[in-house]
Amino acid sequence: MEQNMGLRFQNRSAASRDGADGGIQGGQDEDAGSRLEEARSLRALHVLDHLARAQHPPTLAQLAQRLAMPKTTLMRLLAAMQRAGFVAATPVERGYVPGPQAGALALATLRASAYTRACRAVLAQLAGTLGETCNLTAPDGDRVIYMERVETAEPLRLIFAVGSHVPMHCTASGKLFLASMSRLERARVVARLPLTRNTPRTLIRPEQLEEELERLAARGIGIDNEEFVRGMSAVAVPVRDEEDRVVAAVACHAPTARVMLDDLLRAVPVMQRAAEAMREVFSQRPAAG
Repeated sequence: MEQNMGLRFQNRSAASRDGADGGIQGGQDEDAGSRLEEARSLRALHVLDHLARAQHPPTLAQLAQRLAMPKTTLMRLLAAMQRAGFVAATPVERGYVPGPQAGALALATLRASAYTRACRAVLAQLAGTLGETCNLTAPDGDRVIYMERVETAEPLRLIFAVGSHVPMHCTASGKLFLASMSRLERARVVARLPLTRNTPRTLIRPEQLEEELERLAARGIGIDNEEFVRGMSAVAVPVRDEEDRVVAAVACHAPTARVMLDDLLRAVPVMQRAAEAMREVFSQRPAAG
């Protein structure tokens, strides 16, 4: 009896060991497969993240090298992302940039409740101090997108809905984004921009715009002196990320019938404090992991 009982325990122990060993091996295979599938699923996000951070549109070969992906695989992925609007190809450089759907996704992410409340709180405080409409903007391809805004209570005002796009070459935020680029990247962008004349003050000659952007780069701000809408002026200051890159702008615009451009320029230190507060909001996003 005792012998039989001991045997049963021995057999159970051996079976347990066998089952455990088999389970571990099977689990390792499953984990490896899961990690591979996860890596494949995240490829598009890695591509989009790299494009959003790139200083100039990378080519297929550059992307393949930097992301350690086969060209054929990457080509198929980019084609699918392009069809969905998350990626756009630049005809001149044969490179890639984030597409309109990527901008919409970024806007939707930023407008999630926690971000919306924090961003609007910063803008509301600034608008309360200045008494004029204040905006949070960002570059979206070759245009500027309004990510958030707080309107002035004054009846005379310029209204743009969140998500609206405006040109780069004649707006305070757009000129700030252009001025923050390297000269080479800026030349490439300006070369493909439609330099439309919106008002008599719009700079439509590339050499004039370049001179203006050099002056703004030295000042670290963007200025719209009735270049986008007649009778409206604006000033923008940069919002920088942890690597000191300009990723967004805090801007204020007002009708010249009520506020002159010099008045907005005197408010730059206040706007810069708001931009620093906005930088803190951005830095509090959940860490990837």
